Amino acid sequence: MWNGQFPRTVLALARPVNAVSKCCVDFDNYGLNARPPGTTRLKEHAMIAKGWDIEVVRAAFPALRLADEGIPRVYLDAPGGSQVAARVIERMSEVMLKSCANEGGAFRTSHESDRIMGDAHTAVAALLGATSPDEIVFGLNSTSLIFYFSRMIAHDWRAGDEIVLTRMDHDGNVGPWVIAAEERGVTIRWLDFDPETFEYRYEALDGLINSRTRLVACNHASNIFGTVNDVCRIVAAAKAVGAVTMVDAVQSTPHLPLDVALIGCDLLACSAYKFFGPHAGMMFVTAGLRDRLKPLKVRPASWAMPFRLSPGTPSFEAQAGTQAAIEHIAWLGECFGGVSALAPLRERIVAGLEAATAYEATLMDRFLTGIVGVPGFELYGTGSRNRLNARVPTFSFRLAKRSPQEIVQALAERNIFGWAGDFYAYEASGRLGLRDKGGVVRLGLSHYTNLQEVDLAVEAIARLGD
Repeated sequence: MWNGQFPRTVLALARPVNAVSKCCVDFDNYGLNARPPGTTRLKEHAMIAKGWDIEVVRAAFPALRLADEGIPRVYLDAPGGSQVAARVIERMSEVMLKSCANEGGAFRTSHESDRIMGDAHTAVAALLGATSPDEIVFGLNSTSLIFYFSRMIAHDWRAGDEIVLTRMDHDGNVGPWVIAAEERGVTIRWLDFDPETFEYRYEALDGLINSRTRLVACNHASNIFGTVNDVCRIVAAAKAVGAVTMVDAVQSTPHLPLDVALIGCDLLACSAYKFFGPHAGMMFVTAGLRDRLKPLKVRPASWAMPFRLSPGTPSFEAQAGTQAAIEHIAWLGECFGGVSALAPLRERIVAGLEAATAYEATLMDRFLTGIVGVPGFELYGTGSRNRLNARVPTFSFRLAKRSPQEIVQALAERNIFGWAGDFYAYEASGRLGLRDKGGVVRLGLSHYTNLQEVDLAVEAIARLGD
């Protein structure tokens, strides 16, 4: 029974602003001064993760304190869903208790729901670098939002039109467009990737995109290879012929400071449960495209944003939790990114993600150093320690003598959490012949991962490779 108090494990978390210096990272050591495409750099200086204190960061995540039969949990499953910051749990619980009502009413709790919606849309706009909260749409998740938008965008497609999809994307940014193309008699053209570099074959763009192209969809970071793609180049090629551009940024948003204005895309999707928040998806849509679309909505629903493109009553608690997750990222900027708590939210977000990126570089370097010489280890993604700016900390691999499923089971027995399969990277796994072989093992590092956890994972993998 609810006793009017939040769990002690949540409320007891300390969030000190002045952290003891434990990690100061040099961008040049890891090639990080070469900014990943589509991202913002707040400050052009080498020393960015000032005073990164991993214990302070970890204290913000209650789940990291959990152990099973005395064995701590090692969460390396973040690409499938991150752990949740304490402030997210607090905020969602508070909303469910104190302001559980629909929006648009004359009474206090409904007014609170109105405020929650406004604040959440404003926060997501700041996260993505959008010019207005009216360019943000909330939904259940990215896949459902892409399905929803695909119906509206494909409405005017005709036989003879073409779209360009990629062999690297999560099928959430492929399947909806395939279905729409099949229904409309539209030709699908495919942007492939190089199986040696795990990067798009950008030189093929000129041959794929033409005056008949109506849509180009791609991902910013691969959910299987970890590759950070040059979405600016792809979007520019599409915009040159007037095509609608769609970017899946689900895997990049937790790690990189995105800038939709710099990318220039019409649509960009991300999911809060990948960046330390609840299960919710967000779609950025430019005002120009937004106002051209014929909404799929019930007749009495408002034509004003945010209702215009929202397919029903939203989860107010999820929106509040999403805002809290973004505030967690901003808090990282205050603590470790060298910006004031009074600075604009966008500035604090960028500083927080820059600091996290720098710290995650040390984790990636540790992992890539550790797996050298592991018998039968094959990495699917760039393994260069000098090009860490070319990837996010998502590592997919196989061992010669064990199936991916055997490996993750063995890791789970040591309370190390990872994934096996193709993770809906349906085209990519098929392209590499992995789909019918159990896929790959996927481990993901995050700004709350510590070096000891990386070492535990590497040691366990090495034992399995013997």
